[in-house]
Amino acid sequence: MADNAGRGNRRGRPGYDLGRLLDVSVRVFNERGYEGTSMEVLAQRLGITKSAIYYHVSGKDELLRLSVNRALDALFAVVEEEAATTGRAIDRLEHVVRRSIEVLVAELPFVTLLLRVRGNTRVERQALARRREFDLVVSELVEQAEAEGSIRPDVDPALTTRLLFGMVNSIIEWYKPSRGMRAEQIADAVTKIAFDGLRTGARNPA
Repeated sequence: MADNAGRGNRRGRPGYDLGRLLDVSVRVFNERGYEGTSMEVLAQRLGITKSAIYYHVSGKDELLRLSVNRALDALFAVVEEEAATTGRAIDRLEHVVRRSIEVLVAELPFVTLLLRVRGNTRVERQALARRREFDLVVSELVEQAEAEGSIRPDVDPALTTRLLFGMVNSIIEWYKPSRGMRAEQIADAVTKIAFDGLRTGARNPA
């Protein structure tokens, strides 16, 4: 295993370690689609030989696996944070939503790729299974918040989860880092819109 850590420093075009290889590969996958991207296309975009890519990874599937796992690992790290595991369920839920937005913005190409997988390969099916695990964690938080009386009980928890993360996930379709909008601004807007409607007693007066 120690041998792998230094591989990117010994071969290939200078500057193309595994991290840089993933950055470029994810960009191409998002542009062309995973199935529409060949190793030859990746090599051309990177300006290196296919053998130089194979020095880092076993193939295109491994590039996909490493890329979607980067996004998934970041999301699962959110639900393990102290603010996501202690306190009232409604506050933990809001923390998870807010931090998920921050992860999405920080790892935008990787989360975009994750949200576009369709289950056509084993790697994609594994990614979808992990996404469902994450959704289940959030759904359980919604159920706990409903049980403690913090959110309105007239919306199904599974539907609430889908609506919350439908709003979060839609950010990949319009967010452009070059426009200068910070993750905190987006998170403030989303949580205000979503949780003002979810919290009991938060409805606007007639």
